[in-house]
Amino acid sequence: MVPTCRLHKRRTPHRENGDCPPASVLKPYTSVCPAPYDSYTSQVTNLPLEPRYARQLMSEKLGHGSRTVDPELDCQIDILQDNKKKYENILRLAEMFSNHLFYMVHTQRQLVHVFADLSLKSLDLHKEFGKNADTQRLMAKNGETLFVAINSFIENVDTLVNKTIEDTLLTVKQYENARIEYDAYRTDLEELNHGIGGPHSLPKIAQSKLLFQTYKEKYEQMRNDVVIKLKFLEEHKVKVLRSQLALFHDAISAYSVGNQSQLEETLARFHIMKTPGKKATSWFEEH
Repeated sequence: MVPTCRLHKRRTPHRENGDCPPASVLKPYTSVCPAPYDSYTSQVTNLPLEPRYARQLMSEKLGHGSRTVDPELDCQIDILQDNKKKYENILRLAEMFSNHLFYMVHTQRQLVHVFADLSLKSLDLHKEFGKNADTQRLMAKNGETLFVAINSFIENVDTLVNKTIEDTLLTVKQYENARIEYDAYRTDLEELNHGIGGPHSLPKIAQSKLLFQTYKEKYEQMRNDVVIKLKFLEEHKVKVLRSQLALFHDAISAYSVGNQSQLEETLARFHIMKTPGKKATSWFEEH
């Protein structure tokens, strides 16, 4: 199975008296994302290495053998695999954004201390240093709130991509394996039917027909499972991404205009907790 992204969960930043949290509380995102992989190779992993299956795979690769195709379903699977790669890229970029935001907030927090200290020690520039300290404090506070929103977006999209979609692709792999098994027994039966007949070949043909029918039913069942999973996945994916993209947009928009109350309202609307010691409620737990 393709390795999944593992996002290190971190505690929500804690603030006292309007100040930003210490650097030890607010942590940047790190992850281990799956490397690109060949879709054909991934689909046939875990396939039993029986001679007939290996022969079927080899004949397909060399273009000598025939394979059962379902153009419409294969197209849906290709689109899903392509979209998964694009969603993984969104996750990678969102994590980079989160990390850059973390370091920016950390720098703003340091500026607050420097400006505040100089405001107390420089009588002639007390007002100017004080204004800059207040501005940086507000920006750091809004950045901290945006940081929480972005990380919630990352966690929920990661769950969609590396759990829900990955689960569907696992069923696709099982379907592809069943297809190869079915085609292998179909080829065996066709070779027996086109061979030189005789009384001694009748038991082999009867056994081959039985195996062919068994694996045909297995293939058709796996195909139906994939069709159903793809249907429900599409509905779920649209629901999740519609919500998470709205969160991303609203949080960024509020932050860009310095609207602190709108930022807080965005977190509340998506049930994202910031209280220290309490676990943030996942969007998936609410829906």
